[in-house]
Amino acid sequence: MASMRAAIFIEPNRIVLGEKPIPEVGPLDALVKITTTTICGTDVHILKGEYPVERGLTIGHEPVGVIEKLGSAVEGYSEGQRVIAGAITPSGHSNACLCGCHSQDGAGTRHGFKPMGGWRFGNTIDGAQAEYLLVPDAMANLAPIPDGLTDEQVLMCPDIMSTGFSGAESGAVRIGDTVAVFAQGPIGLCATAGAKLMGATTIIGVESVPARMEISRRMGADHVVDFTKGDVVEQIMALTDGRGVDVAIEALGRQETFEGALRVLRPGGTLSSLGVYSSDLKIPLGAFSAGLGDNKIVTTLCPGGKERMRRLMSVIASSRLDTRPLVTHRFKLDRIEEAYDLFAHQRDGVLKVAITT
Repeated sequence: MASMRAAIFIEPNRIVLGEKPIPEVGPLDALVKITTTTICGTDVHILKGEYPVERGLTIGHEPVGVIEKLGSAVEGYSEGQRVIAGAITPSGHSNACLCGCHSQDGAGTRHGFKPMGGWRFGNTIDGAQAEYLLVPDAMANLAPIPDGLTDEQVLMCPDIMSTGFSGAESGAVRIGDTVAVFAQGPIGLCATAGAKLMGATTIIGVESVPARMEISRRMGADHVVDFTKGDVVEQIMALTDGRGVDVAIEALGRQETFEGALRVLRPGGTLSSLGVYSSDLKIPLGAFSAGLGDNKIVTTLCPGGKERMRRLMSVIASSRLDTRPLVTHRFKLDRIEEAYDLFAHQRDGVLKVAITT
């Protein structure tokens, strides 16, 4: 059986490049030869043992590649076609999918819902940090890459851009809104860009790294407050003349950023949470207005599926957003262990890495 190289989870704090058989293609599947992928913060949670996955699993959920082989029942695609697939790969037919909850896809369950069920790559099935990737339910998930777009132009679409935009979408940002985005990592930066595209007229980023602060302004932030130079809540309330923000987006996954996002909301505002949390959250009574402040707290898992990917690539193709500045480092797949070490320790100003095969 032919083999391929893949980044394999061995145990906590150990992901290694190893050999695996090239997957066999079922009737509804597609085998994609990966040309470019990347490492996500969630992969680091897996590396550290903070999010449990099966040992021996191939990690990664952000694929860009070329169709190598199509399943016998797959129609509308051709071998050799350049495609992406979302980090979330819904079946398209479960009850969850049919009511619009693609990320909570429960295909095969009695009731059709499963928490995070749409997240399969690098979670419940082998992922994208490999030479080949098996894409299930290919007709629901493969999105052709428009002519003229490079791999790096669309690399953020499968997860980072989709997740960041969803923070603004779930928060129901409206024209004229004031929005605060807590943390300007890759997802927070895309949330900033998404808030601007949806019509927010005052966007406040929260960050302390100068390079990220600068990119935040390029992505649409009108103000960037440095949490190392004073109380963030006080700074944001001063910028809003004591009113607070209409929408606060939490993009880091920590108690202090969640709590800060809650504290800066105006009455009736929305906290849109994107962070992956590794411990219980506490809601302070005052910030919660004793439960009487008409506030909303919404959570979102990255939307996926081919139509979502098509729309995101349309944003890129129309020059509404350029996510290439988020790629700060580039590695070949042979050096993925080195890439993990750099990314996990956030050295050398890293934002995102591009991994090519």
